[in-house]
Amino acid sequence: MTAAIPATLRRLAGWYPYDVDPSQELVDALSFLETDLEATTVVEAGYVAGVVALVPALALFLTPLPAVAVAPLTIALSLGAIHLVHAGPHVLTAIRRTEALGETPTLIGRAVLRMQVQPTTETAVRFAAETGMGPLSRNLGGHIDRAAGTPRSGLLTFAEEWTAWFPALRRSAYLLAAAQDAPDGDRGRTLDRALDAILSGTRDQMASFTSAIRGPTTGLYAFGVLLPLALVALVPAAAIVGYAVTIWPFVLVYNFLLPAGLLAASVWLLTRRPVAFPPPAVSREHPDVPDRLALRLTWGLAAGVFAFVCTSLFGPPSLASVAALGMGLGVSLGAVFHPILAVRNHVRAVEAHLVDALYLVGRQVTEGRAVETSVAHTAERVPAETGVVFETAAGVQRRLHVGVEAAFLGEYGALRDIPSARAHGMARLLAIAANEGRPAGHAIVAMADHLDELQAVERETRRQLAMVTGTLENTASFFGPLVGGSTVALAGLMSEHVLEGEEMAETMLPVDQLGIVVGVYVLTLCLLLTPLSIALRHGLDRALIGYYAGRSLVFATPIYVVTVWLVGAVIA
Repeated sequence: MTAAIPATLRRLAGWYPYDVDPSQELVDALSFLETDLEATTVVEAGYVAGVVALVPALALFLTPLPAVAVAPLTIALSLGAIHLVHAGPHVLTAIRRTEALGETPTLIGRAVLRMQVQPTTETAVRFAAETGMGPLSRNLGGHIDRAAGTPRSGLLTFAEEWTAWFPALRRSAYLLAAAQDAPDGDRGRTLDRALDAILSGTRDQMASFTSAIRGPTTGLYAFGVLLPLALVALVPAAAIVGYAVTIWPFVLVYNFLLPAGLLAASVWLLTRRPVAFPPPAVSREHPDVPDRLALRLTWGLAAGVFAFVCTSLFGPPSLASVAALGMGLGVSLGAVFHPILAVRNHVRAVEAHLVDALYLVGRQVTEGRAVETSVAHTAERVPAETGVVFETAAGVQRRLHVGVEAAFLGEYGALRDIPSARAHGMARLLAIAANEGRPAGHAIVAMADHLDELQAVERETRRQLAMVTGTLENTASFFGPLVGGSTVALAGLMSEHVLEGEEMAETMLPVDQLGIVVGVYVLTLCLLLTPLSIALRHGLDRALIGYYAGRSLVFATPIYVVTVWLVGAVIA
């Protein structure tokens, strides 16, 4: 949670005069989120939020909407506000847990690889926890600390805590613990089975989830996007039968009820995702992320002004405000989050050839070369950014006369500004192998094979999800604006042909207003469907969601405006 949310909830809770009894589930959810908010504060704030929501809801009585529609809507908004506050911690916990579980295969993989070098469970588990960068690693570290001074390593209690959400973790953890006492000939097979168990569990859970969401995402696409947009073309029919149509029902349905339904469906889908593979965490403190946020926001302002002027001059002028809003917001989001995405792409490029690099180092160590010498030798043979990292590490070794770990992770190390748990774990394992000598060569080769399997699982799961979620993203960026723009233009043309008298004109809805309402709905789809698509594949990551939502707006806005103008010009 950001700092503003707890402060707001505490302020709201201060106005509630009665005692409340929160559920144990809410207490557990807040504990998992590592917030200092108390459960009673959330419950009290929810009830007050329901009362506060009545204030803007009552403003609906000032609109031409019939009271029979406004009254239940007002009650629904109040109850919705209460539920939003009370259910918020549970939703955040489910999403955070999903993202945490995405680290499971990598975490077990690091423990397996560490035991390939030195078969001690306690050492391997601590290594896995210390080399991780996510909440799962921190949780494992807590279990290790609580097990200090006992015969246990903390691994099994950790697995029991998470087995309800990831059943394969329990089997993998017990196999990993059993590998320590296994005979030398069986230890390698036991470790392989431990890693296979977690990888198979990940594949099975993601395959089941992908199959389960095909129906809901198709329904979301059909009933939340295409059908509402297609029905816009039927607006003139209401005037033909003499029914007076005002803009307010369309504002209510297209700009409030439909987005609320899509948001609820998106949250429902996200909370049921078993695991997510979040991208590397890059903060704005990273040296390669420029600290010129205000300047980047001016690009969005300039894009909005340019879109407003162009639409006002070349048409349709009524959509100038929609064009300005969409392009301004889209360019701003892209400009703000693009530097973070650039750093992440660099991290992915470094990880791209780690398997080849590890295999080359392992083969050379097996042949009798030192790890330090093998790093320099590998740098000449591994391409792209991975080779650059190894070349930089070899140079640090040569100039500063430091060991492998310092060459990669030290003050001047090659990985000091690359936030990759995978690359950092590789560097620490190479440092351990440097102390073990030639016997560690086979372990490094095995490390390369295991890392290749981990990457294959991630690619497979993302590919499966992309087949389902790609439709959502394309709908928001391309198909939705095309359908919406076409139906608005057709509605306008039909209106011109049915207006035969003053009485008919009084019942006809102004198409300019309809175009704005549908345009806002098209922009809203970019801010709902694109984030849903990205979050299903990568987790709830602000930078990825912000960048791709901005890109979707940049595509959808001109497509919608140009489609309205072009269809109207061609058919007229």
